[in-house]
Amino acid sequence: MKEYETINEISGPLVYAEVDEPIGYDEIVEIETEDGRTLRGQVLESSDGLVAIQVFEGTSGIDLDASVRFLGETLKMPVTEDLLGRVMDGTGQPIDGGPEIVPESREDIIGAAINPYSREYPEEFIQTGVSAIDGMNTLVRGQKLPIFSASGLPHNELALQIARQASVPEEEEDGEDGSEFAVIFGAMGITQEEANEFMDDFERTGALERSVVFANLADDPAVERTVTPRLALTTAEYLAFEKDYHVLVILTDMTNYCEALREIGAAREEVPGRRGYPGYMYTDLATLYERAGRIEGREGSVTQLPILTMPGDDDTHPIPDLTGYITEGQIYVDRDLNSQGVQPPVNVLPSLSRLMDDGIGEGLTRGDHGDVADQMYAAYAEGEDLRDLVNIVGREALSDRDNKYLDFADDFETEFIDQGFDTNRELDDTLDIGWDLLSQLPKEELNRIDEELIKEYYDASEEVEATAD
Repeated sequence: MKEYETINEISGPLVYAEVDEPIGYDEIVEIETEDGRTLRGQVLESSDGLVAIQVFEGTSGIDLDASVRFLGETLKMPVTEDLLGRVMDGTGQPIDGGPEIVPESREDIIGAAINPYSREYPEEFIQTGVSAIDGMNTLVRGQKLPIFSASGLPHNELALQIARQASVPEEEEDGEDGSEFAVIFGAMGITQEEANEFMDDFERTGALERSVVFANLADDPAVERTVTPRLALTTAEYLAFEKDYHVLVILTDMTNYCEALREIGAAREEVPGRRGYPGYMYTDLATLYERAGRIEGREGSVTQLPILTMPGDDDTHPIPDLTGYITEGQIYVDRDLNSQGVQPPVNVLPSLSRLMDDGIGEGLTRGDHGDVADQMYAAYAEGEDLRDLVNIVGREALSDRDNKYLDFADDFETEFIDQGFDTNRELDDTLDIGWDLLSQLPKEELNRIDEELIKEYYDASEEVEATAD
């Protein structure tokens, strides 16, 4: 352990200290102030004779006379299966009043990238109970599928719904209550009110029993936000690859994480990239997102559902733009649907799950899932286009066929998408609703579904009723 009293500058969340020997990158630091407080930090930059330290608790109260101790190790997360049901702060310290954590292991939070040779291709379905996701943009084990939202939209409610409903259906057949499935919930920069809502919901629904919660609040130091997702992912990797859990990691809000990167970059006087964000933000985000996956020969998996709020509803902003490059699709939370009262307000048209076709397979009890989804997507897209035309020429000027597509678009939103935040739908229920909706269209319009499936599942009575109306 090396100790110095050589602080020569304090800038924002950073402390600069002179040293006379090499200090390792990411090494943990303890800073003892004159009033007896001990603050923790991490080496952010190390060069000959000078190190930059980011202080997790903030630099308030640190002066040039404070002592700096370098501990000679990187930040590690104490992990154990007993973490399930616990609530931690943004630095991994328990805040739920429970017993002290006795770790089975201490893992480096930086983690290691999964060797591409050892990766197993994601192709197994995770059921979220949300029709807009399960039916149209299916989540697959080992996938990273972000939710693109914006300020004022109910992405937190959607995150909580997925956290309490998500399951691996075939795993539940092996265990009484799907005990092989776990949720890691990492919240960054949330308000105390939001934190209370999260915890009330977890406790009320019993979801906390299979979850580990990490909560970094808005008034916590920004630097802490750069650590929180890594603690969450380290815990997820331990449960997945050492204890064979299928782990869903929900990270909210990645925009707050990127703002913390920008704040640190400004304190370091780095040359900024797009809109002031660090030029290395793409690499930094990739070190988080790429920790999702499956490893050949291991039973468990890590699936990520990061949530970000797009500043100004702009999906070309650097945060959603870079996230889209790294991840395998996106789920859009839509402001117009939200204003209409649709819950959850997921817009399936710009949404995409690139691994959906690999995860849904064939032979489902309600016909081919992919064909049904493709047909609903095409019908809804045509109905949306016709809505624009109605604004110009009026509905009376449209043909009977066009009016059926307009009705389909309305019913698709009110019956398929709008299910509320408390409804948990099985996949078969979702596909049943899809077939009911498609049965409103003339049979000859279903050009994306196999003829045998149409004979089996198409309900002609729906067409007759729609024609009569």
